[in-house]
Amino acid sequence: MARPIPTNGDSDPAIAADLLRRYRRAKQARGAWEGTWQDCYDFALPQRQALAAAPGADRRSDRLFDGTAPDAADQLAASLMSQLVPPWTRWFGLQPGNEVPEAARAAVGEVLEKTAAVLQSHFDRSNFAVEAHQCFLDLAVAGTAALQFEEAAPGEESAFRFACVPLAQIYVEAGGEGRADTVFRASEMRADRLLERFARAELPDQIKRDAERGEDGVERRHTVVEAAIPEDGAVRYFAVLESGGAARDGTLLAQGRFAQSPFLVFRWLKAPGEVYGRSPVMKALPDIKTANKVVELVLKNASIAVTGIWQADDDGVLNPANVKLQPGTIIPKAVGSAGLTPLEAPGRFDVSNLVLEDLRGRIRHALLADRLGQVEGPKMTATEILERSAEMARVLGATYGRLQSELLTPLVARAIAILRRRGEVPPMVVDGRVVDLQYKSPLARVQSESDVRNAIAWIQQTALLGPEGMAAVDAGAAARWIARAMGVPADIVRPPPPISPATAA
Repeated sequence: MARPIPTNGDSDPAIAADLLRRYRRAKQARGAWEGTWQDCYDFALPQRQALAAAPGADRRSDRLFDGTAPDAADQLAASLMSQLVPPWTRWFGLQPGNEVPEAARAAVGEVLEKTAAVLQSHFDRSNFAVEAHQCFLDLAVAGTAALQFEEAAPGEESAFRFACVPLAQIYVEAGGEGRADTVFRASEMRADRLLERFARAELPDQIKRDAERGEDGVERRHTVVEAAIPEDGAVRYFAVLESGGAARDGTLLAQGRFAQSPFLVFRWLKAPGEVYGRSPVMKALPDIKTANKVVELVLKNASIAVTGIWQADDDGVLNPANVKLQPGTIIPKAVGSAGLTPLEAPGRFDVSNLVLEDLRGRIRHALLADRLGQVEGPKMTATEILERSAEMARVLGATYGRLQSELLTPLVARAIAILRRRGEVPPMVVDGRVVDLQYKSPLARVQSESDVRNAIAWIQQTALLGPEGMAAVDAGAAARWIARAMGVPADIVRPPPPISPATAA
């Protein structure tokens, strides 16, 4: 459970000072991960700036010679996107819970179906697909990703606004239950942007002067720390000005209370006692570094094989500094001397192909590129498709369960809270009793399809027993159950007939 924060009765400086102390402790605790993260980004996503203080971040791709890991990481992120939250596709649904009476399920299901359509419409018109893919890249490379989910300003096309928060700005405080729900974000803002976002705050005079200077004050940056801390089933939000040149340190800019956290931090794999996640790139990092070094040595050996190493007698006639090794060149030499002769290499590097192929195979296997990648060759049969889907569900089972609890469920709950406040959806709480959240993504349907196949196989086997066996099958109830399992809209399913008093008796 998160440590309680100062109450509203305390002064703003006391709240700001307490939050900054907790933020700096979380920042210090994260330092042990930064070296590993930097290596993962250097070899798997070199164009992405992982840490703000990374030296030579603009030339990191110069040290990369093998592209197996970046290609596999990109395929893994794209596969997660298509398997969990495919764009322009209904990947979730709302259905009546267990406590809804059977007679009212049809009416409640119709309302929930309209609510889910409104939610999906806002997701489709927002920038969710763009920012979610960037988060999945961070998840595949670093094992931890953060998505900021804010309410858009009135008048915009969608009520949702998303932002993939760089890992350099996210600091997570370890909680008693191992959840990544106490989040700090440190970002730098210009004075004009700071004045625009926190217009109601009492900003220091230095920031106001920088904003009035316009372009002259662009270079001055101010660090803002945003905090989301769970408390009593809700989340308290704070924004504190940490530093800003001559500005006052520890200024409380804003505070509020949300039903759901605006920061969604999710992880690929969590080890006991750790608050940050581990990624498949971390597991394959030794092979990635070795493959990169092998390719570097192969290229150096190839350059020697092409250009060669030469020797010449120092006879006062030949000047090696003026020799150009190109076709048609005439190189003078003294009579009777050997002139310019090539130096034979001591050995060959042919074994590198065998080593490199094995390393690349292990990298693709660790990043699931050989299981989730594109299908090569002829089209697969239906049985092969089912087997591949089952294999995907087995490999990503633990990861999908974690992403469901840390990303998908809070994402839908936050969306419902925003639209409920706007009055676009009826008041509801997704608790599983009255309103249940149903996942319809391709990966989530694998288990449902397996259950449906088992039910159909049972009905077919029962039919072989004759009329007595089929008497145990309620065809209408079976059809409605299959419809719910396969995510069929409730408005095209005929409700069960009403129970008459005579039948009930």
